[in-house]
Amino acid sequence: MHIGEILVQRHQVRTAEIDRALKFQSQYGGRLGNILINMGIISEDTLVAALSHQMDLPVFSDIDRDRLDFNSLDLPADMNIDFLLRHQWLPLVIDGTNGSFAAVDPLDMAVNQIMGDTGITARVYLVTETQFRELQGDLELAHITDDTDTLGKDLSLSDIEVDKLRELASEAPIVNLVNRLIARAVLRGASDLHFEPYKDMYRVRFRVDGLLHDIDFLPVSMLLPIASRIKILSGMDIAERRRPQDGQITMKVASRELDIRVSTLPLADGESLVLRFLIKESVTYSLDHLGLSPDLETRLTSDIKKTAGVILLTGPTGSGKTTTLYSCLNAINSEDKKIVTIEDPVEYRLDGINQIQVHPDIGYDFLQALRSILRQDPDIIMVGEIRDPETARAAMQSSLTGHLVFSTLHTNDAASTYTRLIDLGLPEYLINSSLISVIAQRLVRRLCKKCAEPDPNAQMVIDAHGFSSLADTCDKTTLNPCRSVGCADCNHTGYLGRVSIMEYLQCTSDIKSLPKDSGFPSKARQYMADNQVRSLFEDGCLKYLEGITSMDEVLRVAG
Repeated sequence: MHIGEILVQRHQVRTAEIDRALKFQSQYGGRLGNILINMGIISEDTLVAALSHQMDLPVFSDIDRDRLDFNSLDLPADMNIDFLLRHQWLPLVIDGTNGSFAAVDPLDMAVNQIMGDTGITARVYLVTETQFRELQGDLELAHITDDTDTLGKDLSLSDIEVDKLRELASEAPIVNLVNRLIARAVLRGASDLHFEPYKDMYRVRFRVDGLLHDIDFLPVSMLLPIASRIKILSGMDIAERRRPQDGQITMKVASRELDIRVSTLPLADGESLVLRFLIKESVTYSLDHLGLSPDLETRLTSDIKKTAGVILLTGPTGSGKTTTLYSCLNAINSEDKKIVTIEDPVEYRLDGINQIQVHPDIGYDFLQALRSILRQDPDIIMVGEIRDPETARAAMQSSLTGHLVFSTLHTNDAASTYTRLIDLGLPEYLINSSLISVIAQRLVRRLCKKCAEPDPNAQMVIDAHGFSSLADTCDKTTLNPCRSVGCADCNHTGYLGRVSIMEYLQCTSDIKSLPKDSGFPSKARQYMADNQVRSLFEDGCLKYLEGITSMDEVLRVAG
């Protein structure tokens, strides 16, 4: 029986999903089972169970692993263990001409030919690729002297050692492992993939909706081959392990174009690698998709239609500032406007917008780029980040010459932005005359619509925080506070996707009249409270009352 039929009949896989995988297979090749795993349709365990039924072979279990004793495993002198491991076969027990093996692919022709030539009768146990890596680590510790250990102790590598690293990184198990982890991360909706040494293991983590999750723990012996493989793909120097490096990978995963920004960081126990995924079709740049409250969307829409001034977004890295900026630019992009952006890096391409990638290593930084584009007669300018006094002054002065300027700054809230600009050396008159508004932003996780349930403690929370007045202020007559539960759709986290919470502070005449000294933030917050302008926390609480997120999530992000 075909493996697809077994999955449909015995493992509740839909025929349409099999057909989709078969279509992918006809276009790009590969094994059907691996394609289904990479698409997130089945797990490794499901595939092995189906293969066991198809081939009538036993499945390797944790109980079997507990009984193994690799220290007493007597490998025949003529057994090419490196060849077997490359083909994902691993000896478990050898007794003369009889042997038990764990195999990912029992039908591998090359291995079966070797078995026939050596006269070994093999009993094969099916294993997942994860189980195979764990067993390989156990076997290496007991029997194999791993040359990569010596490579790990000496930071300076000879040409021979570099060639060995390239060879290790090009072997099928390492190539397949890296590709599979990247595919799993993308299909899980992860924004980042982390590799890092941890307690004599190599820990793999995904960042999903802003939070890191442990995914796998690999043998530490795989650190160098994996790092080398990723460095080769991203155009880095595989011999350099003493300094941080940055690179980029372009590849296709499940028919999706993918740009990956790679960063390496030397640690005491090895190297940490972080892969950040940029998928064009995964982001919609529209104000409607930011999840803004109607009153905030109205104010922001009014601001971005002005012809001159500065609009600043503030928040930490990963708070969605770039997505909001792109959404604003898309909303006002038209054939009668010239829009130029200065970014580091250019994360996504926007149609009809001129995007500049800065290169600080050759002296082409934000300031130099800003000075050069002013001679290009732009109507709207986006400066990716204000990092120094010169860029801040140039951005503000550009707004006084008839340009609408968008940029970002790292502050905790909207009010602190003014004092930060003063710290950068800008005069108060320049800030007052150029700023239109400041928006502080964070991202909270959305409750999964499939499993969220009404919060039984809602009334107690509403009374404790005085949310009734907040609801009245925002004209919310129907409240639907919910809490997270968890289901298969959200990977049992209770959340699926993220939404913005914002603090909007317009540079009104009252704000301009306040002295921009150390006491300004507290006076500005009092002004916001008196004029019913929501803080970050209050906007998050409004999302809780509307059933968009949970109170726990609001407290985590903005509490």
